Amino acid sequence: MNLSAVLPMLLVLSAGGLIALQAPTNVMLARAGGSPILAALISFAVGTATLLAVALASGSRPAAAPFVGLPWYAWMGGVYGAIYVAIAAYAAPRIGLASLITIGIAGQIVMAMWLDHVGALGLARHAVSPARVGGAVLVILGVVLVRRG
Repeated sequence: MNLSAVLPMLLVLSAGGLIALQAPTNVMLARAGGSPILAALISFAVGTATLLAVALASGSRPAAAPFVGLPWYAWMGGVYGAIYVAIAAYAAPRIGLASLITIGIAGQIVMAMWLDHVGALGLARHAVSPARVGGAVLVILGVVLVRRG
């Protein structure tokens, strides 16, 4: 394994654990406020405040100019995140956290393989291979096992 990849992989592993924590905390917000949309709004407001504090503490002061020429879809990441957070707050108490996470990962794998394959959104191209398809199938089988378990 490439040692330069170890830290990013550990960070992603930790972030994955935080995603598992995010859903039940947002369920608590949804129950209190009566809406998964309100829960997502609160979650994003707290996240925005956190990122603002970290950005200010780090001394990051980007200029507006580099962002002006970006295509409209470069601004959509927050929309995707908001949709996921609202759906997770709705679905977690209905299907369980393990099912939510495994089904979500299956969706991420399928989308990521397509994005890699076509080199979408400026990503380097990584062709779909039998090994990658096999890995995706194993993840989907994992979803089935978690749902039946």
